[in-house]
Amino acid sequence: MDFARLTEALDSKSYENIADICDELMLQAAAEGISYQDEWPYTIHFLGYFYVDDINSARFLWKAIPSTIKENRPELVAVWKIGQKLWIRDHGGVYEAIDGFDWSQEVRGLLAAFSDLYRKRMFQLLVSAYSTISIHDTAHFLGMNEEEAKNYVTPQGWIVDVASQMFTVKKQQIATEQKLDSSKLQRLTEYIFHLEH
Repeated sequence: MDFARLTEALDSKSYENIADICDELMLQAAAEGISYQDEWPYTIHFLGYFYVDDINSARFLWKAIPSTIKENRPELVAVWKIGQKLWIRDHGGVYEAIDGFDWSQEVRGLLAAFSDLYRKRMFQLLVSAYSTISIHDTAHFLGMNEEEAKNYVTPQGWIVDVASQMFTVKKQQIATEQKLDSSKLQRLTEYIFHLEH
């Protein structure tokens, strides 16, 4: 099987395209009647789904994998542990599953990128959901120890209350620009003029 497009996407760090490329290659192989299961890069396929936050497709892929392949690939089982933690929203468990296995060289770049992206998603979740949160809970959501969590969030404007062991979350300002060009203003003026007369 030709995995050149997949290799190119991995090399160029176009991780958001990995799942789609894998899906297309899998459909192509199935349409041509090519047996692909033994050499399929399942771990990369799963990480591609995780990267674009498509856990449902990952679940269906897991169900489609023959049990003999699942039994013979420890890295595949390890990546599925990440998927299970994502499914049940065990945020700390996601980081534990990532750190709990010695990953092959070919998946380390994609896995590191997913881990960073997941941490950013969790940070945005905390920003949108909390006005105050404990240092312990923040560390859990971000997959860090408490000191690392302090160092991660304080540059973002979060305030640490050492006595209560709490963070005050700084909400990020959402800049919205309203672009009102002259043609829109003209139409609005004509509309209001029409209503008045």
